[in-house]
Amino acid sequence: MTSTPAANSSATQLTKPTSSTITLTPRRPLPLPVRRSRRPAPISAVISTDRRSPAAPIAAPRRPLRYFLPDKPRKGADVLVEALEREGVTDVFAYPGSGSVEITHALLRSSAITNHLLRHEQGEAFAAEGYARSTGRPGVCITTTGPGATNLVTGLADALLDSVPRSMIGTDALQESPIVEITRPITKHNYLVLSAGDIPRVIKEAFVLATSGRPGPVLVDIPKDVQQQLVVPNWNLPLQIDAYLSRLPNPPQRHLLEQVLRNISESRRPLIIVGGGCSGAAPELRRFADLTGIPVATTLMGIGVYPTAGELSLKMLGMHGTVYANYAADKCDLLLALGVRFDSRVTGKLEAFASRAKIVHIDIDSTEIGRIKNAHVSICSDVKPALAGMNELIESSGMDRRLDFRPWKEELEKQRKAYPLTYKELSHGWIPPQYAIQVLDELTNGEAIISTGVGQHQMLAAQYYTYKRPRQLLSSGGLGTMGFGLPAAAGAAVANPGKTVLDIDGDGSFLMNVQELATVKVEKLPVKMVVLNNQQLGMVAQLENQRHDPAAHTYLGDPENRKEVYPDLVAIARGFGIPAARVSRKKEVKEAMREMLETPGPYLLDVIVPQQEQVLPMIPSDGSFKDTTVSEDTEASKLHPSP
Repeated sequence: MTSTPAANSSATQLTKPTSSTITLTPRRPLPLPVRRSRRPAPISAVISTDRRSPAAPIAAPRRPLRYFLPDKPRKGADVLVEALEREGVTDVFAYPGSGSVEITHALLRSSAITNHLLRHEQGEAFAAEGYARSTGRPGVCITTTGPGATNLVTGLADALLDSVPRSMIGTDALQESPIVEITRPITKHNYLVLSAGDIPRVIKEAFVLATSGRPGPVLVDIPKDVQQQLVVPNWNLPLQIDAYLSRLPNPPQRHLLEQVLRNISESRRPLIIVGGGCSGAAPELRRFADLTGIPVATTLMGIGVYPTAGELSLKMLGMHGTVYANYAADKCDLLLALGVRFDSRVTGKLEAFASRAKIVHIDIDSTEIGRIKNAHVSICSDVKPALAGMNELIESSGMDRRLDFRPWKEELEKQRKAYPLTYKELSHGWIPPQYAIQVLDELTNGEAIISTGVGQHQMLAAQYYTYKRPRQLLSSGGLGTMGFGLPAAAGAAVANPGKTVLDIDGDGSFLMNVQELATVKVEKLPVKMVVLNNQQLGMVAQLENQRHDPAAHTYLGDPENRKEVYPDLVAIARGFGIPAARVSRKKEVKEAMREMLETPGPYLLDVIVPQQEQVLPMIPSDGSFKDTTVSEDTEASKLHPSP
């Protein structure tokens, strides 16, 4: 039998033999790993949304650590594991099942790969994302078929929207589900492997597809009989993705870069917007900003590419962005959009966003250019070589000495002073959630890897923590997936041993994958969990209140005993064997957080915050800059008038 790739664009229906389902998350080839203990590494890493250059060379296959005689037949499952070793994989997130027993046993025979057992397949997917987002390398997750495979669907959709390189392997059996057909719209590519001899080529192609161009998840479905099939692998099979490789963008043309620079020289109020597509181009972006002196705002996914405390930083723009970043987008005459997709949470009312500006859009994905916002200059290219090319042109021409945007920066500085990020002090010593994040920032010196769930805590973490580098904030952007924070932090900890990993979460999001407390305990992952607990779905309640509707079904506590915190997260954490504490007064916060950070291994701190606290500033989803709410009693009419 032969292996048949099931492409997303194909409508061909494939009949699969009884099989099992594994989910892989590919990653960039690494140096030959050193033989190591089977003891799980501590978890402290974060997945990256790096958009790799299409011109980046593909590393030659390496000899795996585990040895097979070249002419010795082996099971398809062993071929799979050896293929992963050749791609430099050292960690996978695999949940076993009857359909994937062959693979999980093959992993035990590997001296190069450690499996990290989370307690839910969705947790495996998010852990692989955390691994990838924090490192820029593909994450790999494996699961059995049926509900095991379908539990990965949310993770696949999340990875696709946020451009996370991930490879997933699936195996169909007892509880068979058509996972290839189910996941075709939410993956970059799908494979159904019908012969063990095709595994070396398919896995190699999966890693190339996941990490080249715009990164994304690739699913490989390996039936159980293929896992058991004996074969002598051929590691030199040619790739069969020539059509895909031919469509990858070429390096940017010089005349287009010169056109961008002409627009910059003619502008008076330019603005750079940085998205997740710049994660792999931070040095080039920072050099470009320094040479031109153009202010920089970021999307949620672009946070850290330019330091949030940098001289030119306007921090995040969009629905909960700073007033001065949104002011800059509203008033600019040139918008340089780098690796962004103009999400509605960034633009608000589309026709009003950057309505005075010429738009330059540089992105590796041609389908994103002009899809939401028309561009006056468009360049389909990896951002990294485009910025490097412009930097070279600026320096060689001396253009940087002729640019002067001081009046524009002074105008923005006035907005910064008039509308800083701030919050009010609360009565009775209650804890402002913003203060809790500021204390974390102070105690970690802005060096921790931060993961979040989705909700008010997510936006506050983006606003009030100081980010110094890309891949430091791990958050579900495009899909907005609750339950992301804890398993993503576990994956980040695996990938970044020795680094501080903080899960800043809300009680609603945290409960969605609370079972992963077992993972961080058993694997001794030093994940610190700070739950900003307001006993409700705070963001949903805030959005409903903005429409003057009463919040419906957002209260998560016990309605018959509203004075008590429910559920008791401290007791739950201790039930998993994890140290935990609760604070409800501002004066207790700093010492409690210091104790958390100094305690070895995982720790949970339950921080009780008021329900009425809102995330501000805020632009309604269908509004524009003039509709900004800057405080609970200050509307857009009180913003400074446009000059």
